[in-house]
Amino acid sequence: MDILACGSRPSRRMGADAFCGTVWQDPIIEAPAPARVRSARVTFEPGARTAWHTHPLGQTLYVLSGLGHVQTWGGPVRVIRAGDVVWIPPGEKHWHGASPKAAMVHVAVQEAQDGKHVDWLEHVTDEQYAVAPAG
Repeated sequence: MDILACGSRPSRRMGADAFCGTVWQDPIIEAPAPARVRSARVTFEPGARTAWHTHPLGQTLYVLSGLGHVQTWGGPVRVIRAGDVVWIPPGEKHWHGASPKAAMVHVAVQEAQDGKHVDWLEHVTDEQYAVAPAG
């Protein structure tokens, strides 16, 4: 058993190659093999978001606080709030992030396949992000 003490791993600001706006990631776990799970607490400032991406074995998001948006390729923009759980199936192209005026924090959980957790794609354009959420 390992216990990773709070504060023992630094927060890291996520790069502009895969994120738009200010996004911070606090690692929760990257389990050693043969386990495949990786998890992090991700904080999006208002207007911040991921680029389009996929996960080979899917992804679960658990919203801790704030107001966010999530969208799958070709689908409507959806609002997510504290307590919501989002399951994105393997290979489904999607993005997620904060709403334009409110921050959002979620826990992201995904597994690796052949050592890969994510495939980053193109950035979500300002026009794509500006689409009003459904519902």
